[in-house]
Amino acid sequence: MRTILVTRHPGAIQWIHDSGIKVDIHCDHLDTNEINKGDVVIGILPVNLAAEVCARGGEYRHICLELPRVARGKELSSGEMAQFNATLKGFHVTSATTGSL
Repeated sequence: MRTILVTRHPGAIQWIHDSGIKVDIHCDHLDTNEINKGDVVIGILPVNLAAEVCARGGEYRHICLELPRVARGKELSSGEMAQFNATLKGFHVTSATTGSL
């Protein structure tokens, strides 16, 4: 069981550290083929990658923010993430094939 942080943002890395969360691996790109049962993946992943993590027996924890529009698209510091009520929330994501729209 490993905890894997997936982010390219220095503020998110610092926020995780400041929160006292132990991370075994940090990467800026996730290869879901390397996920093992029991691994915990932390980040802001596209839903299809989060579903792959869960399908491989991993847990996905999303970095959630109450981000106002004016702050979108900007690099945030750890302090700004805390200001925007950053939290980790676990999600179990599954994929499903749907018919045409």
